[in-house]
Amino acid sequence: MSTVAKTPHEIRAEPMFDVHKIRRDFPILHQQVHGKPLVYLDNAATTQKPLAVIEAISNYYRHDNSNIHRGVHTLSERATEAYEKVRAAAQKFLNAASSKEIIFVRGTTEAINLVAQTYGRKNVSSGDEVVITAMEHHSNIVPWQLLCEEKGARLRVAPINDRGELLLEEFEKLLGPKTKIVAIGHLSNALGTINPVREIVRMAHARNIPVLVDGAQAAPRMQVDVQELDCDFYALSGHKLYGPTGIGILYGKMELLETMPPWQGGGDMIASVTFEKTVYNRLPYKFEAGTPNIADTIGLGAAIEYLSTLGLEQIEQHEAGLLNYATQAVGAIPGVRLVGTAKEKAGVLSFVMDDIHPHDIGTILDSEGIAVRTGHHCAQPVMQRFNIPATARASLGLYNTRQEIDALVAGIYKVQEVMG
Repeated sequence: MSTVAKTPHEIRAEPMFDVHKIRRDFPILHQQVHGKPLVYLDNAATTQKPLAVIEAISNYYRHDNSNIHRGVHTLSERATEAYEKVRAAAQKFLNAASSKEIIFVRGTTEAINLVAQTYGRKNVSSGDEVVITAMEHHSNIVPWQLLCEEKGARLRVAPINDRGELLLEEFEKLLGPKTKIVAIGHLSNALGTINPVREIVRMAHARNIPVLVDGAQAAPRMQVDVQELDCDFYALSGHKLYGPTGIGILYGKMELLETMPPWQGGGDMIASVTFEKTVYNRLPYKFEAGTPNIADTIGLGAAIEYLSTLGLEQIEQHEAGLLNYATQAVGAIPGVRLVGTAKEKAGVLSFVMDDIHPHDIGTILDSEGIAVRTGHHCAQPVMQRFNIPATARASLGLYNTRQEIDALVAGIYKVQEVMG
């Protein structure tokens, strides 16, 4: 039997995004929980770490451990070089105009607090207003409440519809001469809604109002270009970006960062100190007091390199396909209601079940080896908006598969069986 050579178009190339190959990079995924293969669907809370990140942290402690910016010996120079390379990588990752606009913080929460306690304290006065939305994470609510309480300002909240989408016309009505800053999530951790950030920025900037974007959920799932968005601040967390905990990034436009006072005082954020006067360091070091989280910053750099190699566009397409598959499969189960059905959404599938508390859902799913998050997801106002105490939330990552969605569906049926 003769064989006919295939043309180049007929030869199937290796998939550009081979999820099964990618899964081999994540050692934690290859285990059993309660005797069942682990199905990890809690990526909105934190993502798992590839070997590249784990090895980068280990390599630093094994070979380069030293304080940075302060030494002329070889270890310090190597550690400093590795640390600052991550700043350059983060600049490229976000397309910031300068590496001076990249400030290392503990995470999104600290980034937002930094802006509230520096830019906010300087620019918000009694009678002024801060505008957020009804879908915000507590980290983008409480810092502004604290600021408003201190200054006698008012927190204004833009409403959302029954699908979990921001009502843009109502949002725009809140913007006025008293509005000193807008703070908005790029992607809701509780609903999966993707907000129209570019349009929001345009509306705010037309009134000379700066915009902070909470990008904790968006940065791991889509390409973020801060210059294209034209936002004034952008905050993200390393541990949601397949990097370590305890490290994150605050991007800020240089002209704003230059005007903001330091938040914390100490070493490295100074140019000179006398008992009479302290001269602060240049950007970005003005906002990085004390010995930083060097090892985890280096781990974050490895995560950024890993994601950049895979390609954010490929990751976004993969997760979009998974979300569509999961939405149809879970939404078709009798007695299950999806919470958050925005036209533009990503990565998050929140649901409730008739007469079954989300905590019971999570416990029974865990017995099947399936990890989901249950509760209010640090978004209690969202739960109040939908008149529910909590949801079960399956959140997707780049290593998840359709087979894992099938396991989730089977697990939900198991919940119904157990709970009668």
